[in-house]
Amino acid sequence: MAFENLSNKLQDVFKQLRGKGKLTEKDVKDAMREVRLALLEADVNFKIVKDFVNNVTEKAIGSDVLSSLTPGQHVVKIVNDELVELMGSTNSQLTFSSKPPTIFMMVGLQGAGKTTTIGKLGGLIRKQGRHPMFVACDIYRPAAIKQLEVVGKTYNIPVFSMGDKVSPVEIALKSIEYAKENHLDVIFIDTAGRLHIDEELMGELEDIKKSVRPQEILLVVDAMTGQDAVNVAQGFNDRLGIDGIVMTKLDGDTRGGAALSVRNITGRPIKYVGMGEKMEDLEAFHPDRMASRILGMGDVLSLIEKAQENFDEEEAKKLEAKMRTMDFNLEDFYGQLQQVKKMGPLKNVLGMIPGISKQLDGVEIDDKAMVHIEAIIQSMTPHERRNPDILNGSRKKRIAQGAGRSVQEINSLLKRFEEMKKMMKQMQGMSRGRKGKMNLPFFR
Repeated sequence: MAFENLSNKLQDVFKQLRGKGKLTEKDVKDAMREVRLALLEADVNFKIVKDFVNNVTEKAIGSDVLSSLTPGQHVVKIVNDELVELMGSTNSQLTFSSKPPTIFMMVGLQGAGKTTTIGKLGGLIRKQGRHPMFVACDIYRPAAIKQLEVVGKTYNIPVFSMGDKVSPVEIALKSIEYAKENHLDVIFIDTAGRLHIDEELMGELEDIKKSVRPQEILLVVDAMTGQDAVNVAQGFNDRLGIDGIVMTKLDGDTRGGAALSVRNITGRPIKYVGMGEKMEDLEAFHPDRMASRILGMGDVLSLIEKAQENFDEEEAKKLEAKMRTMDFNLEDFYGQLQQVKKMGPLKNVLGMIPGISKQLDGVEIDDKAMVHIEAIIQSMTPHERRNPDILNGSRKKRIAQGAGRSVQEINSLLKRFEEMKKMMKQMQGMSRGRKGKMNLPFFR
């Protein structure tokens, strides 16, 4: 999970501060020393760490903070505000030309996930009612054009290609004519990448920029390369003048140093972050929400937005009614699993809930477990899913064979399902003023 190591260390530091009641200058400076180490271990640029810690310390040892009733909370707020400032203060949206087509020029090193990102962005743009097109200007990498065509087919978006014998500048220029003729209002130009920045690559990208005058140049960088990602961003910005950054594979980077450094070093905003392989895993980057996640305060707004995008409102109402009458069965549960899956990796989703991220430290949440549960439920007949009480030994044996799982796993699933129904009943009781102990049987 993104920033996992940094988040856990910062939460430990602030837990100690909150537990002290009154704070002294020494307490603050000791805490800031730990914050400094945590940021450096997260691979944040040294100069940025130094400035960050100095700014927080200066504000935190003020009399208003040290003499307040909750000084620990004040320090956390200062750190939160500084993190938001570091990552860009506000969410930066894509801008569109008043005279279509809008041209986005996508640049980045080979292997950063540029072509995949183009597909995801195109999918998001289509959902907004626009008509995008992809342009294959990478004529050097073997199968690059074919890869873009596959991505285009996946998202049902047309791909403009002239093969690998025509110059990228000519392909880009011809694509604009094609877009106008076919009423396509957004163009994503997929440019060539290298394993490193070189003069030939930059010269070609500069030629494309001069020829098509893109609305925005978006740099795609791999978060898992750490400070190398920052150096790459600086190099591209110096030569091309990029307008924004899309950071991929942030879900696999437990340190997060690149995301905390790249905006400060380049002065260019992170516009999107990749948190998984699916289209919906490309998220708009909100500095305030990311700071909240890092400090273990969750990200309720993003969670709500994901739920609104992926949950069917009518189905949710029917489910609520079933829960109230305790008519919730395995068929309903299976439907819920399908909608939860659309929201992305389970650990990322749970990490958006305030207070949960620290509890997940060291807990292995395997998304494959959800696949196993689905296989078991799918191996049941509709009658069995609606009436799990009829599952006797022979039925369980048949289901186990069909799902490729064991009878013990089926028994475990049924036990946890019953526990979940009991929890729902307790929640109903609590809503009427009774107290009850709740647990989360499927995430223990």
